[in-house]
Amino acid sequence: MSHDHTHEHDHGDHPYQPDIEDFPFTERMVMTQAVAELIVEKGICTADELRQQIELMDSREPGLGAKLVAKAWADPAYKARVLEDVGKAAAEIGIDIGDIPIKAIENTGDVHNVVVCTLCSCYPRMLIGLPPDWYKSRAYRSRTVKEPRKVLEEFGTHIPDDVEVRVHDSTADLRYIVLPARPAGTEDWDEHKLAQLITRDSMVGVTPAKSPEDL
Repeated sequence: MSHDHTHEHDHGDHPYQPDIEDFPFTERMVMTQAVAELIVEKGICTADELRQQIELMDSREPGLGAKLVAKAWADPAYKARVLEDVGKAAAEIGIDIGDIPIKAIENTGDVHNVVVCTLCSCYPRMLIGLPPDWYKSRAYRSRTVKEPRKVLEEFGTHIPDDVEVRVHDSTADLRYIVLPARPAGTEDWDEHKLAQLITRDSMVGVTPAKSPEDL
């Protein structure tokens, strides 16, 4: 019996999704590959260990950070430990943030914090996942330090004139996570419900946490 393997089925109107091989290999991609190969060649780690670490980072998502912030909202003693040492506090609830320190900064009625990386895209990936494209954009990286209130307005976040805006520049050696202000009307909420109010953007500081009415 013969079989016709001709590719005949209809794909419909689905848009064509280009593969990475369809784009030029950029200088940064070449450098990344070279560094990875050198790390393995020097015996710093094996190729499998490197792959596992990349998979671990890619699996992280904002829900981890939301869990930490929600517990900090609900437990003042825990919040104090978060502000003192994020790594140790995260470990208490089963979250490993890796070797790069993360510092927590708290929004209050007097201060609003926002995070940027002016050089590249340093970001607390192990706690809130991969950075969004806007965080890596040149416009955000350059404008946030010069005109933070205007940038926040573009995210729909209005900061009153009597509230100080502080911009924190992440580096390869220190990352930041914002503890957004806890919304009013959530005094009796448990941690699971509180976590639903905490978004990635609120932990970067470009927006406040959601209000109870948003759920």
